[in-house]
Amino acid sequence: MGDFLRVIVSPTVPFIRYALIAGVLAAPAFGIVGTYVVVNRVSYLAGAIAHSVLAGIGLSLFLRSIGGPTWFTPFWGAFVAAMASALVVAVVTKQGKQRSDSAISIVWALGTAIGVIFISRTRGFVDPMAYLFGNILLLSPHDLWGIIALDAVVLAVALLFYPQLFALSFDPEFAEVRGMPTQFHLTVLLLMTGATVVLLVSTVGIVLVITLLTLPAATSGFFSRSLKGLMLGASILSAVVTIAGIGVSYAYDLPSGAGIVLFTVAAYIAAFLISKLTGRRPAVTPRQG
Repeated sequence: MGDFLRVIVSPTVPFIRYALIAGVLAAPAFGIVGTYVVVNRVSYLAGAIAHSVLAGIGLSLFLRSIGGPTWFTPFWGAFVAAMASALVVAVVTKQGKQRSDSAISIVWALGTAIGVIFISRTRGFVDPMAYLFGNILLLSPHDLWGIIALDAVVLAVALLFYPQLFALSFDPEFAEVRGMPTQFHLTVLLLMTGATVVLLVSTVGIVLVITLLTLPAATSGFFSRSLKGLMLGASILSAVVTIAGIGVSYAYDLPSGAGIVLFTVAAYIAAFLISKLTGRRPAVTPRQG
């Protein structure tokens, strides 16, 4: 433990410090967006958006390898793919559950397949594992500013649309009767989810990002008494599991993303077992006023 603390403050290994800062900075975005994802039961929608970003990343790498525009980095490729898939998912949800499930599955599979094809055709060596499972230890100060910008946007949108997103989360039918454009607010939620996925995919990667987007909020739901409390609890838990995961991965030379996810899952299992032993049910549940 003492060795890890010395590494954190050491000027010769700043990447550990950047990783810890990123974990704390990313926590509010995970907590707020993850809460809405869990309460609205749209984890599968978030999963489709998360996997579709590989298409944008693969396209960016391929174009740059053949002399394409240098500004079209994997970040911007992922951003374009995430926003496009979020809009597609939002549109197909109007078609009913059966049709939307099929369309969402297509978005999920097609995005992944296109990304793999582009990466396979990219000149030079490209390690897809870096994008699928991420590496928070490779973050730079520039990435930290991006995460700060994301938090600012997420907080602004969450505050601006809080009454509408609250109504969408707990009683969408009543909201529609009152004339609220629930489809628009669902689209806003999915775009927020896409932005969160893009900027945080370097933390744990495409495959594991959905875990941090859903499990901290689901764990907090066992103890929180309000939507705001759930967001706060999920944000704090996201920061804690990220710090713990980085610490253990450093001590035992393990992949940082996998270590973070293991702590996230362990926290959920612990909360679930405590709820069973105490007879406590989740205090905040979907579609419950």
